Amino acid sequence: MYDVIILGGGPAGLAAGIYTGRAWLKTLVLESAVIGGNAAIADQIDNYPGFPFGILGGELMENFRKQAERFGVEIRIEEVTHMTNTVDGKKVVTTEGEYLARTIIIATGARRRELEVDGEQEFLGRGVSYCATCDGAFFRGYPVAVVGGGESAVKEALFLADIASKVYLIHRRDEFRASPGSVDKMMNNEKIECKLNRVIKRIEGDTVMRSVILQDVKSDEEEVLPVEGLFVSIGLVAATEFIEGLVNTEDGYIITDDHMQTSVNGIFAAGDIRAKRTRQIATAVGDGAQAGMAATEYLKE
Repeated sequence: MYDVIILGGGPAGLAAGIYTGRAWLKTLVLESAVIGGNAAIADQIDNYPGFPFGILGGELMENFRKQAERFGVEIRIEEVTHMTNTVDGKKVVTTEGEYLARTIIIATGARRRELEVDGEQEFLGRGVSYCATCDGAFFRGYPVAVVGGGESAVKEALFLADIASKVYLIHRRDEFRASPGSVDKMMNNEKIECKLNRVIKRIEGDTVMRSVILQDVKSDEEEVLPVEGLFVSIGLVAATEFIEGLVNTEDGYIITDDHMQTSVNGIFAAGDIRAKRTRQIATAVGDGAQAGMAATEYLKE
């Protein structure tokens, strides 16, 4: 029986663990993939306070991990498949076993949204990727494409411009949601070419991906774009499949109050998994701190 089980080892989950660990609560963090979550695979992070010249995402998250473990937090790499609220406690089922806790903090974040076009699954890992900083090095000297119009898509295009021979940014509109500063950098990079008002209709290749078929949203005309890699960056989807029906959600994201309490007593949520407007590392850390303190107060009561 743990005092607190935290689902997700990203910025929110590790921050929560630091607070519950410092409160001498027996704490377990369960992470399905990479300690640090999406932040760990980010390249340069320039907007997290305390690092005036920026810091690598992996380095920042490694510091988070070390700090949590310093306070006795146990961290395991296991995928959560199911969770229930029982008379004996909150039951968490993973691919490796079962755990019980007096309180739960859900900080599973969100995953990249898929295109859902022909060829996407076929060429996954053979040209199609959802993380430029993870897989970009495999495409050194080759032409690649990024699809999306937000901050992450523009930053991935800029990152890949230092690696690939050519970068195409594909966006269904002619305006970007990214910050003006990032857009200006992209527009002034001679290795990046924008393909606006276009969507990807399908992905083609042989043993590996060789091209994407674009469709103009206004004229419906198709265009073959020869690229060796495609990086999908079209938004996020809340990772809440394992708690469906357990707590109240909105568009898949968990609804909480200001203290990170969900609709079920003793179950809290923090970070990108919450129904909220802003999703940044700094806000995730704030959520995690609040959830850790709220869980501590709940157990005292």
